[in-house]
Amino acid sequence: MSRQVGRPELRGRAARLARLLPAGPANAARTPFVLLVVVLLGGGLITLLVLNSALNEGSFTLSELKRENTELTDEQQELQRDVDAQARPDALRRRADTLGLVPGGIPVFLDPDGTVRGVPSPAPTPVVAKPSPSASPSPSAEESPSPGASPSPGASGTSPAPGPDTPAPTAPTPGR
Repeated sequence: MSRQVGRPELRGRAARLARLLPAGPANAARTPFVLLVVVLLGGGLITLLVLNSALNEGSFTLSELKRENTELTDEQQELQRDVDAQARPDALRRRADTLGLVPGGIPVFLDPDGTVRGVPSPAPTPVVAKPSPSASPSPSAEESPSPGASPSPGASGTSPAPGPDTPAPTAPTPGR
């Protein structure tokens, strides 16, 4: 009797197992797996496409920045050449002459106690060379004095000579 009782259990288990397995052909069980593989491959390809596009965009940006860097380097070198040309001694001398500046001569120094070291001498009178009208640019608003305004003491290119009531310049005493 124990064998007969065991057989219906086996049949019951088999019936339960049969319900878990698909009743159709074996291909029906592979369909979700195949769809999963296709979705993963498609997603991978799309991801690679997006990544490749981003890398190409970065490459185009990099080449544009390199081109801009080259242009700016060329412009900087051109400006440096202009600065070097303006800083040459002969160019400085020409500009100083047009402004009415004169050579300074031997320097004189003030000691901290206010005594003068050296022999002061007056600056030579400037010889202003008048530039040709075609070469001179029009004066700007900053350079031309407004009507009624008095010229500043240094406007003529020379400093005013101290008068009898003007005190001699002194250096500040250290420690005050």
